[in-house]
Amino acid sequence: RALLAVDRALLTDLTGEEPELLAWPLPYQAMAWMIANYREETFVGNPRVHFQHLASRIRGERADQRRWRAWACWYLTRQVKPALPGDAKQGIIEPAFEAIDKGLENHGISGEAAIWRSVLEKHS
Repeated sequence: RALLAVDRALLTDLTGEEPELLAWPLPYQAMAWMIANYREETFVGNPRVHFQHLASRIRGERADQRRWRAWACWYLTRQVKPALPGDAKQGIIEPAFEAIDKGLENHGISGEAAIWRSVLEKHS
């Protein structure tokens, strides 16, 4: 449930001007920590597949922003838990780092891609 709560927080409509973001940046680090530290015997599901399905199915308001955030979490999951399999049956083309980074630059809030990259560096 904690993973889903952070997932939901990342999909929130923010302008980037909220004062709360100064103290609490977008929760990419929290997401990476939870994925890195969950115990498989108590966790139901595969976060890599979750984010893959989420990213490929997002529609509606702010779809591009929400989609690139989901792909960013998918990429974090691949980096933090590389042994987790994806859903090969879905038949999608998984985006490369550069595409996700560009997606966050173009559709995220100011500085979002840099926050994501810094979390990736901590977990490389």
